[in-house]
Order: sequence, then C-alpha cells, then structure tokens
Amino acid sequence: MTDTHRGAARTEAIMRAALELGQEIGYAKLSMEAIAARAGAGKHTIYRRWPSKGALFLDSLLSLHPSRLDYPDTGDIVADLRTQMHTAVDLLGNPPFGPLYQALIGEAQYDPQVARALNDRFIIPQAALTVARLKAAQDGGQLSPAFDLKLAMAVLSGPLYFQFLITQEPLTHEYVDDVLQALFTGMAKAH
Repeated sequence: MTDTHRGAARTEAIMRAALELGQEIGYAKLSMEAIAARAGAGKHTIYRRWPSKGALFLDSLLSLHPSRLDYPDTGDIVADLRTQMHTAVDLLGNPPFGPLYQALIGEAQYDPQVARALNDRFIIPQAALTVARLKAAQDGGQLSPAFDLKLAMAVLSGPLYFQFLITQEPLTHEYVDDVLQALFTGMAKAH
C-alpha cells in the first residue's frame, strides 16, 4: 500500500471514528482523545489535519455522508420542490445524518471556522441549487417575475430548520406538503 493510500485510509478511519462516537455518546461528550483511540491514530496526527473537534466532525459528516439534494425539473415547480424537500426531510429526519447535522449546526454557533465551512460546503451550494430551480420556474412563467428568489429560498427552508432545530418536532412529508400548500395557495384570499 502506498503512502497516499495509507494516508487516505487513516483519514477515513479517523472520520468514521468521529461519526461513530458522535452517534454513540453525543457530540458534546466527543473528544479528540476518544476519536484517536477509536481510530488507532495519534492525537497529533488528528490535530495536524483538523484544528478542532468541530472541523473534524464537519469534514467527517460531509465527506462520509455526501448529501447533494438535487432538484428534478419536471416543469412543475411545486412538484419539484415537494420531491426535493421530501428527500431533505428523509435525510434530516433520520439517523445517522439528522442528529449529527443537528449537533454540527449547534457547534457552528460557537465556532466561526465551523460555521464558515458549513456554509461554504453545504448551505451555500444547496441554496444555489434551490435558487437555480426557482429561476428556471420563474423564466418558464410559473412564478412571478418580480419575486425575490433568494427570499423564496429562505421562506422554503425556514420552516424546515425551525421544526428541525427549534421545536424539534419530527420532520415529515406531510409537514412539507403543508408548507408548500401554505406558500403557494393557502395564504391567497379565495375569490
């Protein structure tokens, strides 16, 4: 095995150990020492690659659980949003990704480096996908040309994060359907 392969295998072992321990004992109790022991690696090896527990955890979660949530384009923006949001709910609402992602968002509140990396590697790319799909719908005449697409993205994702992080109620397909109903038809005054 070459040094590159050994290095990649060691990196993956460390990241897997971080996620396994995060699931077993929770992020708050997770330590670099425990990760090193589980992975069979030295603490110095870990600190050379990741400056903090949060940075390691973020890299582990996003590398070992890639979660690009692409949009279909069937020509029906509501159906496409529903499909994508159901996929997001299935990912966020279940182990292993959901609880680990929740812990990572918590860490981002205290560690600006983790917050920046989370935004750069996950939040911003996902928001760009949403805005691109909304723009295609706008260009196709399905949405008002005057509607602010970045605001639309925030309005669509806000209820999911509210339920996921604040109320911590289960994320369900029915909840997504209710959000879409409210946004696209439920707030309009009946004629």
